[in-house]
Amino acid sequence: MSKNKDKKGSGWKKLAAVEFAAMLALGGALSWSLFLRDDGKDEKTVPVNAGAKASSQEDTEPEVRTRAVIEKDETFYQLSGKKILYKDSSLGEVFLPVYEDVPACSIDRAAVTTRNGYSFYRENGETTSITGIDISEFQGDIDWQKVKAAGIDFVIVRVGVRTYGGGDIVMDKKFKENISGAADAGLHVGAYFFSQATTTDEAIEEADALIDAVEPYDITYPLIFDWEIISGDTARTDTVSVDTLADCCVAFCERVKSAGYTPMIYQNKYTSMMKLDVQRLKDYPFWLAEYNTKPTYYYDFQMWQYASDGYVPGISGNVDMNISFRDYSKPGAPSVIGDKPAEKPAVTTTTAVTTTSVTTSAESTTSATTTKKAD
Repeated sequence: MSKNKDKKGSGWKKLAAVEFAAMLALGGALSWSLFLRDDGKDEKTVPVNAGAKASSQEDTEPEVRTRAVIEKDETFYQLSGKKILYKDSSLGEVFLPVYEDVPACSIDRAAVTTRNGYSFYRENGETTSITGIDISEFQGDIDWQKVKAAGIDFVIVRVGVRTYGGGDIVMDKKFKENISGAADAGLHVGAYFFSQATTTDEAIEEADALIDAVEPYDITYPLIFDWEIISGDTARTDTVSVDTLADCCVAFCERVKSAGYTPMIYQNKYTSMMKLDVQRLKDYPFWLAEYNTKPTYYYDFQMWQYASDGYVPGISGNVDMNISFRDYSKPGAPSVIGDKPAEKPAVTTTTAVTTTSVTTSAESTTSATTTKKAD
């Protein structure tokens, strides 16, 4: 029994010695590895494309590829607690929350009246709105003296378009003739560009084309950004995001403003409610397209396109009809309606909503009222 005990004790001692030696070896290897890592800490990181350039650019620092960090500030939009109700072809009645800090419509809708195909804004028995039309080469030859005699005070002339397929800029064939003829007849003149911009660079290019085209003329009404959704066909703008559209609006308007003109944004009611970030664009004058006897758009607007099938002597065929609630021919563009304060939504909540850039390919089933204007 004692002899076997001695052999067993000797075996355990040998095993412990082996384990200790293994631990020493592993510790030494780890120390050596750390030493080598520290020893090379001042060496430059070699980019993945260094080998490809080494043979031809041995004396040049290799290009290091980086990934841009794109940041956007979060904006909190305050809601008033009110709702905008409208009809959707698929969902029936739907609603949108009202932005507290976007001015509500300042006109008295009851003061809007229609007579002989013309809409007017009447206060105390007098018409205070300014009557206008917008035209393009599609109206053909125009007798501007007859247009003036028919009671038209201003005209917005299409100067150019960006095609919705190829994205080319094409100038309106009759914009020079129309601007000159309208001005000679005593009408105040503004101009618009039919946009299909998909980037801010394109929006600036469109603004520059418009500014350059009207430079020789006396322009007293706004230069207008008319970005529209194309119905019934595939367009290059089909996937433009809400953020990108707002960026394009701002880029165009600021370019126009820097050239000394008054900028304006044109949009129909539906697209404005569903696509325009009105909170970001609230400081720019707005031209509303809503074909109705009275406007129902909730937020404020300075011009209203109320019909696309109007008739005006001197023009063959239909023409778009407008009224303006500001006299842009005068410094500061004073309001031509009474001093009725803009409606202030009742604040019933202070809920903050964070807007984020969300991309979706889903298309609304509600049809927009936009008419295709450019090929």
